[in-house]
Amino acid sequence: MSSELIEKALTTATETRDIIFGDNVTKQTGTLFAKLFPGAQVLLVADGNTFAATGEAVIQSLQAANVEFADEPYIFPGTPTLYAGYENVEILREYIRPFEKAIVCSIGSGSLNDIAKLASGELGREYMNVCTAPSVDGFAAFGASIARDGFKITRSCPAPAGLIADTEVVCNSPQRLIATGYGDLIEKIPAGADWILADALGIEAINEYVWNMVQGPLRDSLADPEAIAQGDKKSIENLMEGNLMSGLAMQAGQSSRSASGAGHQFSHTWEMEGHGLDWEPPLSHGFKVGIGTIASCAIWEEFLAMEADDFDIEHALASVKTPEEIETQVRSLLQPRMQDEALRHSLTKRIEGEELVDRINLLKEKWPELRERCKAQLMSPSDVMARLKAVGAPYHPELIKIDWDRFRETHIKAQMIRDRYTVFDILVDLGIYDKIIEHLFSKDGFWGQHRHPEA
Repeated sequence: MSSELIEKALTTATETRDIIFGDNVTKQTGTLFAKLFPGAQVLLVADGNTFAATGEAVIQSLQAANVEFADEPYIFPGTPTLYAGYENVEILREYIRPFEKAIVCSIGSGSLNDIAKLASGELGREYMNVCTAPSVDGFAAFGASIARDGFKITRSCPAPAGLIADTEVVCNSPQRLIATGYGDLIEKIPAGADWILADALGIEAINEYVWNMVQGPLRDSLADPEAIAQGDKKSIENLMEGNLMSGLAMQAGQSSRSASGAGHQFSHTWEMEGHGLDWEPPLSHGFKVGIGTIASCAIWEEFLAMEADDFDIEHALASVKTPEEIETQVRSLLQPRMQDEALRHSLTKRIEGEELVDRINLLKEKWPELRERCKAQLMSPSDVMARLKAVGAPYHPELIKIDWDRFRETHIKAQMIRDRYTVFDILVDLGIYDKIIEHLFSKDGFWGQHRHPEA
């Protein structure tokens, strides 16, 4: 564990002022709260499961630091599993509202943290969180992933002012939550390649400092999925550190570019469609992202097998869809509530004429170096699949109940829903994305050879 990395990252965080990460640090909760919010009262928020994990220790620490409690701890039910639905944000927000001098200290993993983050943010208040699992990279990030009316999107709100991450608590969290944290983190591999591509084409320059915050510890964090699954303390600590650094990088860069690429867009599509919201427990973000990571790496594998001479400018120019054709496709594939935003993003990314010619010529010029750099960055889809299986996460779309036709169609939908330039978009620019998808699902392609998960 490299606390030095986190300490350095905190110097450029825009909202998080302190993180205490290490052995037996729950006892420092009260000290940190008093330091960050001098004179404030505390409202302790948890659910039945997270309170059982470390609630009494947090109370003792706050009492030892002479922090005044505004009320009794607010405990959401532990069963069924708490989900980050907006109705829970409203419940917590209205509970908090009358306590004007109080600050929330939440105890929880991704869902409870997001609920507390948005409820506090809507009231213009800071908050802090005591982490109970290494389940997401969102602990130290701005924004909260919240479902409303069966529709999950990231809603704007500040990051926590402080975090406590006790390794004993985190390492003893449910294996399901540890595995989902691995699924969220591994997408930083192809997301890095997406950023390399966007940088090379002059679309979005790499911020080296932010890049290193994520990519620096990433390989160590992902190194041993078997050990993580077996509860190895050091390996789980590394996973937690990688997720914390990813959130801090988003603060430093004021963007999720460093943490989210085409693989996340698969997950975002399914979340926006409400897939898995009604499961018990609800289908986690990281489990969906893991499947998206395999898909992204498979697309990259197809792209990197090409030569510069394969990039046919005349074909690309002839393949450009009109705005009307794009609108027809978006509205035919996406749910009504997704269409307007997706159409705006799709039209933003559309280029034609000399702009398209210049982009492809630049790609041809940079291809030898760009291809080698992306090869060095990426993992094969088979490697990602094996790692997810080893850590105990779903490693095939059927394992998250995405059928074959829907999975294939998600390859098209996912390109539409964001304006972030990724491997999807260069293939659309080249006019070959449909052909790539067709090959991926043919008997010789990656998904044709992996049509079903292993028994």
